[in-house]
Amino acid sequence: MAGDPDAIVIGSGPNGLVAACMLARAGLRVLVCEANPRRWGGALGSEEATLPGFVHDVGAAFFPFPRISPAFRALELEKHVELCFAEFESCHPAPDGSVACISRDLDVCARNFGDPRDGETFAALARWYRGVEPAVLGILLNTLPTIAPVLKLLPFGIFKLARILLSSGGGLARRLFRGEAARRVMPGLALHVDVGPRDPLGAALGFMLGMTATTGGYSIPRGGAQAMADAMVADLRRHGGEIRLASRVDRILTEGRRAVGVRLADGTELRAARRAVLADTAAASLLLDLVERDLVPRRVVRFMEKFPQGWGTFKVDWALSSPVPWSVPEARRAAVVHAGDSLADLERFTAQVRRGELPDNPYLVVGQQTLADPTRAPAGKHTLWAYSRVPSRPAGGWQAHAQAFADRVDARIEGLAPGFRSTVLARRIVAPPDLEAMDANLVGGDLGGGSNAWHRQLIFRPLFPYFRHRMPVEGLYLCSSYAHPGAGVHGMCGYNAAHVALRDLG
Repeated sequence: MAGDPDAIVIGSGPNGLVAACMLARAGLRVLVCEANPRRWGGALGSEEATLPGFVHDVGAAFFPFPRISPAFRALELEKHVELCFAEFESCHPAPDGSVACISRDLDVCARNFGDPRDGETFAALARWYRGVEPAVLGILLNTLPTIAPVLKLLPFGIFKLARILLSSGGGLARRLFRGEAARRVMPGLALHVDVGPRDPLGAALGFMLGMTATTGGYSIPRGGAQAMADAMVADLRRHGGEIRLASRVDRILTEGRRAVGVRLADGTELRAARRAVLADTAAASLLLDLVERDLVPRRVVRFMEKFPQGWGTFKVDWALSSPVPWSVPEARRAAVVHAGDSLADLERFTAQVRRGELPDNPYLVVGQQTLADPTRAPAGKHTLWAYSRVPSRPAGGWQAHAQAFADRVDARIEGLAPGFRSTVLARRIVAPPDLEAMDANLVGGDLGGGSNAWHRQLIFRPLFPYFRHRMPVEGLYLCSSYAHPGAGVHGMCGYNAAHVALRDLG
């Protein structure tokens, strides 16, 4: 890029790449600085992590948003990434043989959601959601405040939505469903982040993940999640933007109280001609480490020093000689299997993690990418991907616990799929410190951009009054999942931040 860029984006996770693409499409010359020396994408990537020929997603793996997110639709991402789907999006088995499944075909869903009455209830809810999804996504994903989408739900839809979103996950499940198989589904989905079944106003995330599974589906990018990051970088380059690997930013350059560029760890200074710097970083890292402290209000500094991170994440990758031999046949046809035995089991799991204990019956999110995308493994072989939520720093440290907890994860799957261990060719353990080493935004293995409790959302994300992406330093914008609308690979944090920056630049 000859001359200074107009805008600089720090970090090339999905939100940083979306922000960069939107700025470039608006005619700005954009430079993305990425610390990783080997690849872009942050936690959106893939690599041969166990054995040659076995491609594993390093972080995010299943995507409901490529077809329905305004950000990805603006980039026409689906034209450039081949999406694969399994027969079932999500399967929720238990040791007692009960099972509930989510499918994009609502008739199939109704027949496979535990009790037939519960199946009809879930399918009816999903049909209602399909009719209001654009308005609901407009309310939950766009830059606040979002008045127009609210008006589209009047007079009755907004009250139905509010009654759902103002519930706890367990409370909503008990109100809607009769059987335990159905009741564990949405509270289990909410445990993708740090939201337990009893948490006030905790139903929103599980409800949205359940509903978007029936619309966008849990898509699997052919070849690996890296394909999504590669497609966004290609779009950036088509519109004149550039990306630099091995370019860790260690300081925001300022003049007066305005951001004017960045300094890299090797001392290189890069100026932004239009004086716009967008940070796809952790909020605390941005405002405590990258910006001079005297430019940040003291109450903001105090808050960032005790920033409420979410739980840690413990991930395991396996290379398998054959598919997982699940006891329930539905699980053998599902993109994702969620291991949570009951509401009581999920509540107990939540309490253990919050006490700083390693759970003895870990809730698992298990990904079976090669069922839909066989290109990720040698012929006849399979990959498997799973994570559980854990304390970021257990007593004694992860070096003392990682192998034993991975064995506990293996045993959990073995209990639902007798013979699983005999299929394992290789195993890789990724504990919370390993995730943070891979991507500095995953502080303590937190994959949700900080806590996703109700009081850390909307105007409180990352903190009031900085919920509209503008930071205390003029020309500096937070575009990561630490900003509204938070966790998930939807690109909307970057999309919204780019639009705010473009408005400010006139």
